[in-house]
Amino acid sequence: MGSPVSPVLANLFMEWLEQEAIATAPISCRPKLWKRYVDDVMEIVKKGVHQDLTDHLNNIDPTGSIQFTHEEEKDNTLPFLDTLLVRKGDGTVKLLVYRKSTHTDQYLNFKSHHPLHQKLGVIRTLMDRCNSVVTEEEDKERETQHIRRASSDVGTQNGPFGRWNGKRRGQSRQRRTRKRGRKLGPW
Repeated sequence: MGSPVSPVLANLFMEWLEQEAIATAPISCRPKLWKRYVDDVMEIVKKGVHQDLTDHLNNIDPTGSIQFTHEEEKDNTLPFLDTLLVRKGDGTVKLLVYRKSTHTDQYLNFKSHHPLHQKLGVIRTLMDRCNSVVTEEEDKERETQHIRRASSDVGTQNGPFGRWNGKRRGQSRQRRTRKRGRKLGPW
């Protein structure tokens, strides 16, 4: 394992590198938007200059150990982290959950011997990601259906799914909580 200070130093170096790269970039390929998270960068540049910017970025690093690559928008979509940015016809952007083509939807099997809170936590995390990433209601419904199918493939049943997406059916909160009193026995 490396030093605990390594991530901090790597982040400081990347911050210096990106500031230097943006400041010295030719006007023709200077990005309009630059967003970085660890080692993933999303930038908006004019059409046809992405290769010039990539070449410029690769020449900035004095050590030569950092190499930038680029991915272009395809069919008005661009993956960034675990989101898929989709450009709509009116120029606005909607967000979806992104899964690589090699993603298999393999999660904890519900019949495994893991504690119940871990199995429920997997579905809760998927639902939280859906609710925080996906921007349009019909896409949220489609993502929820995908999560239901994936969870049924690993042995879950529809019964507990209402609990997983944060909605509890039936009783009010007061009726769900039991009053715990003292029980005295003859011992």
